[in-house]
Amino acid sequence: MTAAEPRAEAVTDTGRVRGRHENGLAVFRGIPFAEPPVGPDRFMAPRPVRAWDGVREAFSFGPPPPQEMPAPEGTAPADDGTDGDWLTVNVWTPDADPAAARPVIVWIYGGAYKFGSSDDPGYDPHRIARDGGVVAVTFNHRVGIEGFARIDGAPANRGVLDQIAALEWVRDNIAAFGGDPARVTVVGESAGAGAVASLLAAPAARGLFHRAVAQSLPGTFFTPELAGDITAAIAGELGLRPTVADLSGVAPRVLPAAGAAVGLAMRDRQDRWGAVALTPTPFSPVVDGDVLPVTPWQALADGAGLDVDLIVGHTRDEFRLFVAMAGRLGRIDDAQAAEALRAFGPGADGERAYRAAYPDAAPERLFELVQSDWLFRMPSLHLAEAQVRGGGRAHMFELTWSAPGNGGILGACHGLDVPLLFGVYDAGLGQMLFGPGDAPKAEALSAHMRRAWTDFATTGDPGWPAYDTERRLTHLLDTEPSTEAYPEEVSRRLWQDHVFAPLPLVRNG
Repeated sequence: MTAAEPRAEAVTDTGRVRGRHENGLAVFRGIPFAEPPVGPDRFMAPRPVRAWDGVREAFSFGPPPPQEMPAPEGTAPADDGTDGDWLTVNVWTPDADPAAARPVIVWIYGGAYKFGSSDDPGYDPHRIARDGGVVAVTFNHRVGIEGFARIDGAPANRGVLDQIAALEWVRDNIAAFGGDPARVTVVGESAGAGAVASLLAAPAARGLFHRAVAQSLPGTFFTPELAGDITAAIAGELGLRPTVADLSGVAPRVLPAAGAAVGLAMRDRQDRWGAVALTPTPFSPVVDGDVLPVTPWQALADGAGLDVDLIVGHTRDEFRLFVAMAGRLGRIDDAQAAEALRAFGPGADGERAYRAAYPDAAPERLFELVQSDWLFRMPSLHLAEAQVRGGGRAHMFELTWSAPGNGGILGACHGLDVPLLFGVYDAGLGQMLFGPGDAPKAEALSAHMRRAWTDFATTGDPGWPAYDTERRLTHLLDTEPSTEAYPEEVSRRLWQDHVFAPLPLVRNG
């Protein structure tokens, strides 16, 4: 950056920061919202950041948190894990004027609770901020073992505690960037939607946000016993105990390899971990009785969302992305379908129920359907219904537009809503789901989705009616968006009596 480039400044409660003007916005990157969680603070709740003197340059993203996956292509390489300055926040604002009082959208990244960072180019929110006239915020939180492993001597859900600390920073500082702390909307997809749901259920997050958007909410929340058993297996890979004392001696950038090793062998532990052993990740939020007293579904049914407007929804073909990534498209036989139906179907006879409900479905279709329903579609639907039962307001959506890349074979798969929301088609998931020349095909839907989300953040109305359990009106995001009765009625009926409870340890010993 040269001295001639335009700069922007804002004053936070811990010191002055200097960003720069980009694409008509003032942009600030890498502002710390908590002290580095290293040394004696490792595996602990985030601590308030210390003030600094002078002006802190906020030109670059903070380093990604330790994780199994490498940093996104085109971003700075990860540090060696010694400074731990991962807990940073980034702001895009049309006007860093405290008098502006614009709505605020806070994005929380997904990544199976084991990877992700705010420097991913696919999460560049400049179009959200510019097109919607809102202040956009992204931030890093701990993932994987650092953020979600159940470690003896450490608080559970450290990643969620990081998210709460980031929202406290927004409450205390966003006015300096032109944002209104009384109009904060949290938005997340996949594990980011799990974060949004966790925040809805977390007493410590009450009042920190006023609207919420959960895109493809995972139904996996763990009991402390299951989470503890998984951590013991990870520590065992290193010949250690699952304690703060033992794990603190392992470098932050080294420890994820043990989690990855357990992840690769999870299928062998199905007798202990149940359906979790067949999923892509050994991490999820823990219903610990403290940070999360109950599941999000129970919390909303009990009225926790009365003061929070909600958008929740999913894609039509959620699980197809994972089938494709595993190289299994066109290769699922009836035995594999039967295993999935028995593991993930609702009730004692999920296989029979699915085969009866979808009599003409081929094995691969059944394999995909039951896992789409168990992992994302029905948890999302049930969250909307829990919000309504608790007296709150919810708006439901389903993305039905098919990804154009790879000949459209992935359909309306998991993650497609992310490049559509951000309008970024050549980075992150967009690279997989869009081919050269596909962006113009997406632009109208992308603009529609962005406008709905920013209108919701501004007024609480995304442009379609609220969901109720009689009409079940759902907004279908497609080339020609429409609002109809919830389209996955067959699956809804199969799951209508299911309770998304914390997943237990199946067998001790």
